[in-house]
Amino acid sequence: MSEITPPIAMPGEQVLPALLLPTVAVLPGLLGPLEVSGPQVAAVEAAAAESCPLALHWAGPGASESSAPNPHTAPAIGVSAGIARLVRLPTGGVRLLIQGTARVRRLDVVATEPVLRERVRPIEVPRASLEGNPLRDAVLNSLRAVVQMSPTIPDEAAVMAANQNDAGELADVVAGVLELSAADRQQVLETIDPVARLELVLRLCEQKRSLLEVSQQIQHQASERAGAQQREYLLREQLKAIQRELGELDPQEAEVAELRRQAEAADLSPEVRSEVERELSRLERLNAASPEYAIVRTRLDWILSLPWGPPPPVEIDLDAARRVLDEDHHGLEKVKDRIIDHLAVVALRGGARGPILCLLGPPGVGKTSLGQSMARAMNRPFVRASLGGIRDEAEIRGHRRTYVGALPGRIIQGMRRASARNPVFMLDEVDKLGLGYQGDPAAALLEVLDPAQNSSFTDTYLDLPFDLSQVFFVCTANQLDTIPGPLRDRMEIIELSSYTEAEKREIARRHLLPRVLCEHGLPQDAIEIDDGVLSELIRGWAREAGVRQLERQLAACCRKVARERLRGRTEPVRVTRDLLVEWLGPERADDIGIEEESSIGAATGLAWTPVGGEVLSVEAAVVPGSGRLTLTGQLGDVMQESARAAITCARLRAERLGLPADFFARHDLHLHVPAGAVPKDGPSAGVTMATALVSAATGRRVNRCWAMTGEITLHGLVLPIGGVKEKVLAADRAGVEGVLLPRRNQRDLVDIPAEVRERRRIEFVDTVDEVLDRVLAPAGERELVAPI
Repeated sequence: MSEITPPIAMPGEQVLPALLLPTVAVLPGLLGPLEVSGPQVAAVEAAAAESCPLALHWAGPGASESSAPNPHTAPAIGVSAGIARLVRLPTGGVRLLIQGTARVRRLDVVATEPVLRERVRPIEVPRASLEGNPLRDAVLNSLRAVVQMSPTIPDEAAVMAANQNDAGELADVVAGVLELSAADRQQVLETIDPVARLELVLRLCEQKRSLLEVSQQIQHQASERAGAQQREYLLREQLKAIQRELGELDPQEAEVAELRRQAEAADLSPEVRSEVERELSRLERLNAASPEYAIVRTRLDWILSLPWGPPPPVEIDLDAARRVLDEDHHGLEKVKDRIIDHLAVVALRGGARGPILCLLGPPGVGKTSLGQSMARAMNRPFVRASLGGIRDEAEIRGHRRTYVGALPGRIIQGMRRASARNPVFMLDEVDKLGLGYQGDPAAALLEVLDPAQNSSFTDTYLDLPFDLSQVFFVCTANQLDTIPGPLRDRMEIIELSSYTEAEKREIARRHLLPRVLCEHGLPQDAIEIDDGVLSELIRGWAREAGVRQLERQLAACCRKVARERLRGRTEPVRVTRDLLVEWLGPERADDIGIEEESSIGAATGLAWTPVGGEVLSVEAAVVPGSGRLTLTGQLGDVMQESARAAITCARLRAERLGLPADFFARHDLHLHVPAGAVPKDGPSAGVTMATALVSAATGRRVNRCWAMTGEITLHGLVLPIGGVKEKVLAADRAGVEGVLLPRRNQRDLVDIPAEVRERRRIEFVDTVDEVLDRVLAPAGERELVAPI
C-alpha cells in the first residue's frame, strides 16, 4: 500500500455503481487490490465505462457466501474508490487496483438490476494535526512492534505511517496495514472523528501486538517440544488453510472422496459396506500425517480392490475346452477327464462349489503348466501362489494390522490379482510347507481348502469374510508323505506319473522343440531330428521322469544351430548321434545296477523318489565273523528294519537253502545300497535285500536283468507297495528284461502304458521263494564265496 493525496473539494451527491464485499476493501487515501467475480462484474464494467468511482460497502456480518448480499441491510457507510488498473481474467472475473477517495454514506438504492446503483453523499472529515500529540508516538511505537513481530507486514508500513501528520490519515494508514477483521475495519471506517479513530486504531494495534506476542511464545514453546512429525502437522494445517482460501480441494478430502466413489461403485455385501463406511468416517477424522491414517488407508485399498461381486456368467463349451487341453498337453487323460467332468457339472447347475484337486507327480511332468491350461479351457483367470518354504501361518491367513508392514495373506493377494471370484488358483509345492514358531501354514490352509468352510474365509488383516467357494483350487506336490493328513483329506489326488519314451518324443515334437526354436530366434525348420536320434537323446542325455532336462538339451542344440546361422549357414541342420556327442558331450545316463547280467550278492531293485522312479543296486557280502550286521548307504529307519526282516527271513530258510544251522552265527553280514551319499528309506526294497543276502550266503548268481520290488515279512510273504507305475517306467528306461511285483499290485497294471507292458515282462509273486526261484541260478551252479 502507498499513501495518496485526498481530494481537496468534496463533490456533492452522486449515483455510483456499488459493490457489496466480504470486508472493507480499502480505506480512504490508500491503494489496494480487489478481485470481483460473478454478477458484480457488471458494476465494475459500468464504472469503467462511465469513468466514475465505485461505491464499496461491507456486506455485513450476516451475509452468506451461498446467497446474494442484500444492499438494504448492508452498513450505510462505505468508501468511494477509483479504478487505477483493471485486468480481465479468463474465468470471467476482473482484478482491480483501486484507490480509496472518501468515506460515503448511502442515501438510498437507485437500482439493483442489471447493476447495483446507489445515491451516496461524501462524508466531510475534519483534519486534526498531531504535532506535539503523544498519541502519535504511541501509535507509531505500537505499529513498529507489530511490524517487527509479524512476518506479513512489510517494514515500509512503519515508514509510511511516520510521514503522516493528520490524525485521521495516520489512523487510516495504520488500520490499512494491520490484519483486522471485517467488523474492526468497518468500525474504523465509521469512526469519523480523527482523534477517536486514532485511539481506536491504537487499541486494535495493541491487541494485535499482544496476540503476536502470545503467538510467538506459544510457537517458541511448541518448537522446543515438537519433532519432525509436529512440524509436518503444522505445515499441513497451513497448507490446508491456503488451499481453502484458494478454493482448492484438500488432498485428504479428495482421497476420501475417491475412496467413497469406489465404495459406491463396488458390489459390496451389507456387512462389508458397513465396515467400509465406518473406516471412511474414521479416515476423515484422522490426521494424514499420523501412522494410523496409512494403516486405515491401506486396508481400505485392499478391501475395495477385491472382487466382492458374483462372477460373470461363462459359456461352457466342453468340446472347445477339451481341444485346449489336448493342444497344451499330451496324455494326462485322468486330469483332462476330471476337468471336463467339473465343467459339465457347472454347466448343468449354473454354478458349483470349487473342487480342490492335487496334482501329484515328479518335477517336470507339467503340473504348473497344466493349471494354466485349465484356466484357459475354463475361460477363467489364472493365479499362482508358491508355498515352498513358507513357515509362517500369516503368509496364508494374513498379518495383524498392528504390525509394521502388515499385509493380507497369499490367498487374498491372489484374489486381488485375479480380479474375479472364480479364478483357477494354483497352490504350488503344497508338500513343501514348513513348520515354524510362527505357526503351521498347513493348518491355515484347512479352512481355505474345505468347500464347506471357505465360503466365509476370514483373512486376519481384512477381518472380513470373503467367499472362496467359486474358486477352482489346484494344488501341486511331489510327494504325499509330507502333507498333513487333515489337509490331504480335503484334496482329490490325481497322480501324474513319469512320461514314457514315446510320450517324451511326442511332447518334444509338439511343444518343446517349437518353443525353444522360437526362444532362440530360429525358424521352425532350422533343425531336423528323426525319432531314432530323438530317442537316443532321451535315453542318453535326458533320462528323467519329466521333460525339463530334455528341454534344456534341445535348447543346447538350438544354441549350436544359432551359431551356425550367424556364420552364414541357411539350410536346416540334420541332427545325428555324432552331433549329439559333439554338442552335448558323452552320454550322461548310467544304468545303475545292471552292469552285469548276473553277479553274486547283488540284486537290482526299484525305488520311488519325489522326482520319479529309480533303479538301485543292493549289494550283500558274507565274511567270517560273529553274526554282526552292518548296514551302509544312508538307510532310513524303515529301510534298516526291512534289512533286519530280510536277514531273519533268510535265516529261517537256511536249511532249505542248504546252509548249516549256525551259518549266520559264524559270519558277519554287510548290506550296502549305492549311491552312499543319497538318503534312502522305505520298505519296498525288502525283497531285493533278501535276494542279495541269500545270493551272498549261498554263492548262487542273481540274474541282474530282472528288477524287483516289494515289502517282505519274516515268513517270506511279499506285500504290496506304492509307486508301481513310476518304478516300472524306471525299469523300462534302464532297459531291464522284466519286473517282479507283489501279486496284490496286479490291480495297478492298468496304469502302466501298453507299450511298456509289451516291451517288458511283468510277473507277480506272493512269496520270496518265488523270487529266488526266478532270479537265482540253480543250486548246482553254486560258487563258494564264504566258508560253510
